[in-house]
Amino acid sequence: MDSGEDPDTPDGQRRKKRYHRHTPKQIQTLEAMFKECPHPDEKQRMQLSRELSLEPRQIKFWFQNRRTQMKVQNERADNCSLRAENDRIRCENISMREALRNVICPTCGGPPTTEDSFFDEEKLRMENVRLKEELDRVASVASKYLGRPISQLPSAQSIPSSSLDLSVGGFGSPSLGPSLDLDLLPGNMPPPPLPFPPAGMSEVEKSLMADVAANAMAELIRLVQTDEPLWMKSAGEGKEKLNMESYDRLFPKAGSQPKSPVIHSEASRASCGVMMGATALVDMFMDSSKWMELFPTIISRARTIELIVSGMGGRSGSLLLMYGEFQILTPVIPTREFFFLRYCQQIEQHLWAVVDVSVDTSRENVFAPSSRSRRLPSGCLIHDMASGYSKVTWVEHVEIEEKGPVHHLYRGLVLKGFAFGAQRWLATLERMCERFAALVMHGSSSRDIGVPGIPSPEGRRSMMKLSQRMTGNFCASIGASTGHRWTTLSGTNDVGVRVTVHKSVDPGQPSGVVLSAATSIRLPVPPDSVFGFFRNEQTRSQWDVLSNGNSVQEVAHISCGQNPGNCISLLRALNASQNNMLILQESCTDSSGSMVVYTPIDLPAINIVMSGEDPSYIPLLPSGFTIQPDEDAFGGRPSTSAGSSSGGGGGSLITVAFQILVSSLPSARLNLESVTTVNNLISTTVQQIKAALNCPSL
Repeated sequence: MDSGEDPDTPDGQRRKKRYHRHTPKQIQTLEAMFKECPHPDEKQRMQLSRELSLEPRQIKFWFQNRRTQMKVQNERADNCSLRAENDRIRCENISMREALRNVICPTCGGPPTTEDSFFDEEKLRMENVRLKEELDRVASVASKYLGRPISQLPSAQSIPSSSLDLSVGGFGSPSLGPSLDLDLLPGNMPPPPLPFPPAGMSEVEKSLMADVAANAMAELIRLVQTDEPLWMKSAGEGKEKLNMESYDRLFPKAGSQPKSPVIHSEASRASCGVMMGATALVDMFMDSSKWMELFPTIISRARTIELIVSGMGGRSGSLLLMYGEFQILTPVIPTREFFFLRYCQQIEQHLWAVVDVSVDTSRENVFAPSSRSRRLPSGCLIHDMASGYSKVTWVEHVEIEEKGPVHHLYRGLVLKGFAFGAQRWLATLERMCERFAALVMHGSSSRDIGVPGIPSPEGRRSMMKLSQRMTGNFCASIGASTGHRWTTLSGTNDVGVRVTVHKSVDPGQPSGVVLSAATSIRLPVPPDSVFGFFRNEQTRSQWDVLSNGNSVQEVAHISCGQNPGNCISLLRALNASQNNMLILQESCTDSSGSMVVYTPIDLPAINIVMSGEDPSYIPLLPSGFTIQPDEDAFGGRPSTSAGSSSGGGGGSLITVAFQILVSSLPSARLNLESVTTVNNLISTTVQQIKAALNCPSL
């Protein structure tokens, strides 16, 4: 803990601050004394000073800071208790109102008779007439958009109860239009469970799986080490594509059959150097949770289903049965799901290989039976270099069953292989390895933000972990994962504003009902220009409708890589009414795209982070933007270098996403006002972005 400064010291001596970090033994002794006496007198401070070889004023300031910290923690605990008590009372109030509605008369078994019962019946009759008129109007609107008359709508008894309380009048809301339909009603129901196959393979099955993995490993090594004519570079793009005729001759498949016309192959190869050792990379690949942390923008969900072979130290020889769901950061492109084997092998002393391959099984309805998509031998060869670096060669080879036409905005990225190809995996890996390297580096470039003390290395790491959780939460909330059920509202473009809700119970999120909303647009502006626009503090007021036109100032900065666009910032709004609120923001960019994510955070939480404490319990509700090069309409083309920023020319595909807390009660119902608010928020933000970038007509 940093020592303070004596206010009685002359001004000439106050200019130069000195900081002292206590040893663990000193802190242990001080903590023990604090438990016995939080307010030691001068005699006790002098005794501690002699025992710990500290100055008396250092003892004094340590106890002052410790008491302040304890006060903040107690106030936070009190606030949580009061909030919980408030929620409990509100729930009891709701229950009492429901009970009063169901009160019956003990004599006749009907509702209790009051002197106003006649007027109550008249009100019910009037309400019934109004609802019938509203029902007829809704039926007319629905028949118009369905293209056929609706003779009879389901009765109230046949409609399943929903936790989303959207009134019937919402169908005719001028701001939302008639596209707000019944699909939204079950929106916050828990997602269906994943079709995980049962664990516990027999020894025969394990032996078969080991043979499949060994053959896949041999194929991967040949794919990595063989060049032309197996791999051909595409003209102009510099991208390696698989020559399918050479592949079929080199790897003939026994009993192969003609492919279905709805199934197509994607195969790509790329290589680059990354700032992480080979064994560290292998450890992250073989752990599904760390694997997701390494690729938060690509992997929406992952899980290790069964450990088939443990291998040596969990690395060489390890064989896992895994599930992975891969995404593009937009709600308009469906995710890709695979059940596959992951096999790790150390080829030589400094050479590792990790291969994935989908497997067939005799057990029915186990491995994603609704899809014929599969991962052919894919993975990477990792060559351990000196000084903690590795050279990684990545092969991505899949057969995809298209379940429908690809949305025209992303058709170029998907069909040309940029969306899920090896280049995107490697670009993300290179950027994230630089980020992890920055996480463990000592020193800090952070500037003083007005909280006690300059951020220590521990505070810097705590802030980076908090930002990492923020970006992970944002990426998980924006894609078209099977865990989400997006509903399209009316919007200013053909994508529309899409919304989904979920009940938040995680400790790192505000407790209650969270509404997520997103839309994607295309702009004829280079991705680098859009990325710079969102990062620029001077232009933030042009798109941030929540800033009320106030400019912001960066008061802390942490670099997360060689590219200056990869950084974490703390922003403070100038001339704002709430000076105790800051904005935590992380921006990142690579050849596959860019992202700017931010969330409001109060000053006490920042103080906790800067002190190096665990930030996992600080609630976050991030919003932000994703930017990808448009590979279709405007001729934008991503760079072929994994380390460069996203394409500097052509157009951009931008996804705008917000999250708002509808209610702090998990049992609360979504109302139309919340949907209207977030719809207007996104629509206004999109209009302001287009105006600021001089393309309002699109």
